[in-house]
Amino acid sequence: MRPLLDFDAFYIVAQRVWLGDAEQAYDFDRFTKMQMDTVGGKVDLLHWTYPPQFDLLVAPLALIPVGAAYFLFIAATLAFYLMTLRAIAKGCFSLVVILLSPALFLTLACGQNGFLTGGLIGLACLTIERRQPVAGLSLGVMVIKPHLAIAIAVYALLARRWITVITAMAVIFLSSILCSLLLGPQIWSAFLGSVHDSSAFLERGGFALFRSISVYAVLRTAGLSASLAFAGQVVVAVFASSVVALAIYRDLPARWSLGLAGIASVLISPYAYDYDLPILGIGMALLLPDLTRLASERERVAIYSLTLIAGSYGLLQVLRLSIQYGAGAIEYPVPAFSGFALLVLLGLVLRVLLRGTGELRLEVQQGPIQAIER
Repeated sequence: MRPLLDFDAFYIVAQRVWLGDAEQAYDFDRFTKMQMDTVGGKVDLLHWTYPPQFDLLVAPLALIPVGAAYFLFIAATLAFYLMTLRAIAKGCFSLVVILLSPALFLTLACGQNGFLTGGLIGLACLTIERRQPVAGLSLGVMVIKPHLAIAIAVYALLARRWITVITAMAVIFLSSILCSLLLGPQIWSAFLGSVHDSSAFLERGGFALFRSISVYAVLRTAGLSASLAFAGQVVVAVFASSVVALAIYRDLPARWSLGLAGIASVLISPYAYDYDLPILGIGMALLLPDLTRLASERERVAIYSLTLIAGSYGLLQVLRLSIQYGAGAIEYPVPAFSGFALLVLLGLVLRVLLRGTGELRLEVQQGPIQAIER
């Protein structure tokens, strides 16, 4: 019996699409049996809560064997992510990859879609100021994980990038119609039912919360009730969105505002995990060229350390539990921490950038700025 990977869930759903009963994946009991049949034994159960658009996106994977499908999916999405990251980071590309290396390894190992979502957010950030339809297309495809695109959507709305907003809405609307036609209208009730069940499961602490990067997980594993932890998450989500709004209100360079939105993106939802951190890499790639000169040495060390901690904490805990207990890590209570590290990181980066606005205005008066794209 082999361990169940997250990619196995993608492959199972791809198969169900071709069998014409993709809605069964949203039924917890049926999906559990599918997972057990895949590995031939007991598994750490995965819920299927992806919107139907993701069902169609992964459907072609079922046309080839699972091993080849895994390699193709990871290779293609990783190449997409790294090319986008390099275009954004420029001279800081190597530094960003080093800081994100734990999260990149986790995404690679479990076959998750973090490279895809990170690449889509990166492409939106790269094109939103000059090629808005492309940005809208990228943002629209993020319907596969809409909770991770909220901060970028807030930027697009407040910065009045209407072509981006309209294009994204059109992509979501047309893809929803396509899902109804190809998968049947019942797919939506099945999807909504699964989201409800998964939310209840999250409330009960059924997931491995120490791998979550949300403040909800930090508070829940600290002993707070689900309702209080969720209230704390709402406060953080409002704060993260307000940071993006403040950046636009203060007329910070687009590169800075989008970078802050990239960090904020992984703080808004209670359901965000370490394999979603490639999006954080996009935010850091946008900001590091300027943070390296605006931040003090102590601040740079703190920024680098917080980024590494956010990505490595879950991985280190999994390794520790495996060595200590030799069993499924989800069975043992472990405090979450990454969400707190990300919250401090956002606050520290905002402080450095706001302090740097005076220097920015001085440079504008003295001549054109080459390092920062407005």
